[in-house]
Amino acid sequence: MHNPLSHMSTLFLFILFTSLSVAFASEAGDKNPFTPKAFAIRYWDKQVLNKLPKPSFLLSKASPLSAVDSATFAKLAANNTLSTRLPEFCSAAHLLCFPDVRSSLQKHTKDANFAVYNDAQNFTNYGTRRPGGVDSFKNYSNDFSNSVNDFRRYSRNSAGHNDSFTSYAIDNNVVDQSFNTYGTNTAGGSGEFKQYTNQGNVPDLRFSTYSEGTLGRKQSFSSYSEDGNAGEQSFTSYTKKGNDAANDFTSYGTDSNVVQSGFTNYAEKGTYLNDTFTNYGVNMNNPTVNFKNYAEGGYEAKESFANYRDQANVGADSFQSYAKESFGSNVNFKNYGKSSNEGTDTFKGYAKGASANQKVGFKGYGVNNTFKEYSKHGVSFASYNNSVSSSSSGSLVKKWVEPGKFFRERMLKQGTIMPMPDITDKLPKRSFLPRSILSKLPFSSSKIAELKSVFKVSDNSSLDKMIMDSLGECERAPSRGENKRCVGSVEDMIDFATSVLGRNVAVRSTESVNGSKKNVMVGRVEGINGGKVTQSVSCHQSLFPYLLYYCHSVPKVRVYEADLLDPESKAKINHGVAICHLDTSAWSPTHGAFLALGSGPGRIEVCHWIFENDMTWNIVD
Repeated sequence: MHNPLSHMSTLFLFILFTSLSVAFASEAGDKNPFTPKAFAIRYWDKQVLNKLPKPSFLLSKASPLSAVDSATFAKLAANNTLSTRLPEFCSAAHLLCFPDVRSSLQKHTKDANFAVYNDAQNFTNYGTRRPGGVDSFKNYSNDFSNSVNDFRRYSRNSAGHNDSFTSYAIDNNVVDQSFNTYGTNTAGGSGEFKQYTNQGNVPDLRFSTYSEGTLGRKQSFSSYSEDGNAGEQSFTSYTKKGNDAANDFTSYGTDSNVVQSGFTNYAEKGTYLNDTFTNYGVNMNNPTVNFKNYAEGGYEAKESFANYRDQANVGADSFQSYAKESFGSNVNFKNYGKSSNEGTDTFKGYAKGASANQKVGFKGYGVNNTFKEYSKHGVSFASYNNSVSSSSSGSLVKKWVEPGKFFRERMLKQGTIMPMPDITDKLPKRSFLPRSILSKLPFSSSKIAELKSVFKVSDNSSLDKMIMDSLGECERAPSRGENKRCVGSVEDMIDFATSVLGRNVAVRSTESVNGSKKNVMVGRVEGINGGKVTQSVSCHQSLFPYLLYYCHSVPKVRVYEADLLDPESKAKINHGVAICHLDTSAWSPTHGAFLALGSGPGRIEVCHWIFENDMTWNIVD
């Protein structure tokens, strides 16, 4: 018999479910209330005990996956088969994944002019055995995120062939570029690189067997990897066995930040070479440069370094087997290692076994350097250990800290005009993963092989290094009094913040990047919780395939919100969030804040703005 009460109950439940769906959908901005973003919103409501507006900037980072895709990929992750649909997963989930570089078997036997080239492609046989002619690349892979390119056998065995790269991979984010056998066994002709990977973020660049066995060829690098951020450069077998060749590097790595460069087998057994480095590593911040087997066995070669590592900030350099067993060569360093803040330089096997007519000279050599096993003949040192005066050193050190990056609490006063640093987020845009997928993925250095298998990460690739660096920071033991955790979902971040601060919390970030690298005027200032000393949780991005934050507790701080105005028109251009660290006693004496502001650990408070996509969590009174 039909039961009308049962029918009414079913109808009531349907209407209730529909109403809830509409409410969830409206708040989540999604048609389906079961998407990861809708779930994150409900999780916020469940865990946070206040009625303040929800943080749209945080919820916007929730996974964009649909409910169906989220369930599908979670099942694949549980079965360890997510890698079988990796391109689809990376695209739908908005992740950082390097594409599989396609092979191109085109031989390019005619002159080629690439005006705008933005494809990820493996050139396997480009310009090989070209007699004469010109190949030109302009605007190659510029303004790209995750640029991956591989050149193999480029211009090999050519004669009288000219190559030109102009504006190569400029302003790219997470660059992975490789040249193998470039210009090997060529005769005559010339090769030119201009503006190579300038302003790149986390570049990983490799040259293997570059110009080996060339005859009478001229190579020029201008503006190589300028103004780069982090990353690694490698040259292997550079101009080995070259004959009557000329190579010129101009402005190599200038103004780059935390760069590692390695030259191995540089100009080995070259004859009548003429190589010049001008402005190498000038104004670098914390560079690590390693030259191995430099100009060994050279005959009548001329090598010149001018302005090498001049005014660099700390860092470490190593030269091993320099000009060993060379004959009649002329090797000269000018302005070597005159750091603004001294680093460590080591020379081993310097001109050892060289002929008596060898000429090696140093002029203006910097501080804190070590020579081991060097020749006693033909070597001259001028102005050795030429230290920088304390007054000039102080001014040079300060330039490594961008104006306005750190400031004193008294600056947060209405009417103050101050420089605003570049607060733009330089990392590639990614999204969190839903917890249903994240919980099924490996996340530890002990399971690195499994993790790399999921995301198809090659050994020693730039993505491999990024993952290892981030895991190392996440697994690092906490500092004294620190509570820390790396989180890859909105839910995990909420859990960590509330575990430290309690459930009555708010999260804040600077509204936009407006005013960056300009002077701004401080408008209305409001101290959070009345400007009381409090504890916060700060969260900063780490470089990983999915959006990953390093969150940690920060005791004894004051947090402020301030309108930022245009100094001329007085119009509001931004709304900034600043945090002031009141206890700096555990900070390093060489911390950038002390270099910029003076003083030392525990003697002053230090304030800074919350940069784009960083955030601070605080207790709500």
